Amino acid sequence: MELHYLDWIIIAAYFLLSLGIGLYYKANAGKDLSQFFLGGRNLPWYIAGISMVATTFAADTPLWVTEKVAQHGVSGNWLWWNMLIGGMLTTFFFARLWRRADVLTELELIEIRYSGKAAAFLRGFKSLYMGIFLNVVIIGWVNAALASILIVFFDIPETQILYVLGACMLIVAFYSTLSGFMGVAITDTIQFFIAMIGCIILAYVVLDTEQIGGIAGLKAQLPAWRFDFFPKIGEGSSTLDTIGTYSISIGAFLTFGLVQWWASWYPGAEPGGGGYIAQRMMSAKDEKNAVFATLFFQIAHYCLRPWPWIIVGLCALVLYPDLGPEETKQGFVLAMRDYLPVGLKGLLLVAFLAAYMSTVSTQLNWGASYITNDFYKRFIKKTESFKNEEEENKHYVKVARISTLLIVLISIFATSQIETIDGAANFLIECGAGLGMVLILRWYWWRINAWSEITASIAPFLGYSLSNYVFHFEHPTNFLFTVGFSTVCWLIVTFLTQPTDYVHLAKFYNKVRPEGNWKPYKQKDSEEKSTIFPLLMCWLSAVIMTYGILFFIGSLIFQNYSDVMLYGAISLVSFTILKIFISRSHVFES
Repeated sequence: MELHYLDWIIIAAYFLLSLGIGLYYKANAGKDLSQFFLGGRNLPWYIAGISMVATTFAADTPLWVTEKVAQHGVSGNWLWWNMLIGGMLTTFFFARLWRRADVLTELELIEIRYSGKAAAFLRGFKSLYMGIFLNVVIIGWVNAALASILIVFFDIPETQILYVLGACMLIVAFYSTLSGFMGVAITDTIQFFIAMIGCIILAYVVLDTEQIGGIAGLKAQLPAWRFDFFPKIGEGSSTLDTIGTYSISIGAFLTFGLVQWWASWYPGAEPGGGGYIAQRMMSAKDEKNAVFATLFFQIAHYCLRPWPWIIVGLCALVLYPDLGPEETKQGFVLAMRDYLPVGLKGLLLVAFLAAYMSTVSTQLNWGASYITNDFYKRFIKKTESFKNEEEENKHYVKVARISTLLIVLISIFATSQIETIDGAANFLIECGAGLGMVLILRWYWWRINAWSEITASIAPFLGYSLSNYVFHFEHPTNFLFTVGFSTVCWLIVTFLTQPTDYVHLAKFYNKVRPEGNWKPYKQKDSEEKSTIFPLLMCWLSAVIMTYGILFFIGSLIFQNYSDVMLYGAISLVSFTILKIFISRSHVFES
């Protein structure tokens, strides 16, 4: 397909804008690692929050949603909507603590919270494992999604697509290497609005086609189950591959609601916060801005973004009824190609490029922070080896920029091997079951030590192997076995090993002031009241409020006005409860 010159002008203008932002923030980024990786810890909540949303809006996300809608209708989105429970927990229980810890990276927290050689080993291992291996796998996935879009749009031969992706990555690397995190956050903000506006326009255009005939026409041409908001909960196994309303067994439903959100580790949805979400909480101006940013992220991520994708996915079922099961995700891209007029094609392609670039620039900056701060600075060339602070800052920023380019080169290779690494990466993520509780409790229980986290990182591999290859359990039994096995292992190891050094942990406690079981470190005459209960109420009411807003918007779109009233009332009541308990929890007080 050939684009009109107007489309090319829009695309070129977008690239120039991104490069201009990189040049604008170059000077600040070069000052020190705090500027390069956290923007000087001075981001307002709306920039940090929008940056979180933009980063999780990768080029593959609308395609994945389109595929799930083709399989299970709207209800298929519960495969990711269930993650709100854990995400909102991070908002109220951990955002303040991450900002208060005053660390440069998530992994730096390891040696602040734990002591000894075990802590140093854990930090060094994770810096390379997460900063390079998992990071480039994620970039490889995102590259594969962009490749499928470019192939449909431009008929690029698959033998040449790697060169195109390499060029795109170099452009991203150029501005992110120049500008550091501040440039990434600002471009994220611009990219978010471009991507959202583009997807909303696409949804409007395809709904307005003669073949669809608006919402009424769409509902008339598709079976009613396509518009079900909720899965079917009952006896039997979960049906992930069959066509129809997403159906899960009672056991799987309880696993989603009671276990998975706290037990499983997943990039971008780490229990207790972590990764690039923690990076943005740490970059906020203060604790209040960190909480606001994370709350905004949860609401925008789950309530605002999915509906344009869902609408296009439903329309694609009518417009392209002959797509096979492996091709349904292409319905989104085909709708872009076939129904957008001149100018809007360029805008939508820019929207996907924006989604792609926001994710990749974050992965590059975040991964480079681990390599530079948690491996190179910690183990290779330490602070004391420099003559003065200026020399130190220049050297580490240079290493950060080299690390960024190194990740680019490895990512290009990983993209060429995506079919091979995809299975391995899925295996690694599935083996994250059981780690989550340690990541949560390290903030709330003094007895957790470095060996607890090491064990919780290794035990799931053995538990997963036993449940799937020895006992041959089916889902969700295999998942629950892995979680239970891992939990028993790390609890045993915790009590068999020495706790974190008392003086070391006392410094952490006095700095972060966490709640929970910290009895050996609390002052006996302390009159500070616990805010655990108000925080629990904030968490629960915010979860209900966000789901209420999600289904309020969906009911409004699909013209189910009785449901609009119901979900509107649920949202208002839960918001009122949230407002009451926020004041009691002091969560917005820095």
